Amino acid sequence: MTYFEGFIAPVPEAKKDAYRKHAAEAATLLREIGVVRHVEGWDSDVPEGKVTDFRKSVDAKPDEKVVFAWFEYPSRQARDATNAKMMSDPRMEQFADMPFDGKRMVVGGFEAIVDEGSGGGSYVDGFIVPVPEGNRDSYRQLAAKMAKVFRQHGANRVIEAIADDVQHGKVTDFYRAVKAEDGETVVFSFIEWPDKAARDEAWQKIMADESLKPQGEMPFNGQRMFWGGFEKILDTAEQPAIQVGAPITA
Repeated sequence: MTYFEGFIAPVPEAKKDAYRKHAAEAATLLREIGVVRHVEGWDSDVPEGKVTDFRKSVDAKPDEKVVFAWFEYPSRQARDATNAKMMSDPRMEQFADMPFDGKRMVVGGFEAIVDEGSGGGSYVDGFIVPVPEGNRDSYRQLAAKMAKVFRQHGANRVIEAIADDVQHGKVTDFYRAVKAEDGETVVFSFIEWPDKAARDEAWQKIMADESLKPQGEMPFNGQRMFWGGFEKILDTAEQPAIQVGAPITA
């Protein structure tokens, strides 16, 4: 089953270009040692929530934006093997000086339970969802149903991935991000769209469709779920690898 290493990071807005360059240079080596696909999304339409939101998840400061990113692998075993190579490859040391506060970055491993479409496009909706362990099957069924709806409305790909290797951090983590309660797991989810205009049009139609309104009790806590829209600034499935130190064009 497809496996994802999911990330949320706070990045100073003034360091957007530096962050993009750092990520693009690292992507070349990461692909060599096993990351099948590397995507970085930059804060574009990230609303403030009353209980949880992307900014709260990383304790973002007023001058910071949020990055939603992932590494993609064919399996958990492939992810583990790649992480071992990252730890032992001395070339990774050149990327240790990151243009953001790594202590507030949120990271975890997730196994796909819904994977519809082939990806691509320039815009991503990201979601972090608290789900009771006992509702895994009902959540997957609802997510699979909605994935088909999103695809019918123009989405390139829909992913729902459930926590598999998500640790509790000292400062931030995925559980704290959704204020997870005892007996709850976390879902890392995203929808890839051709562009923001296509995404906005699709959501307008979906929200206006009475047949898609929630019916009955939902298998997750909607008040503690959060979401946001992100502009892709890196997608190794669509952009050529670059060499360290080479210029990056928009």
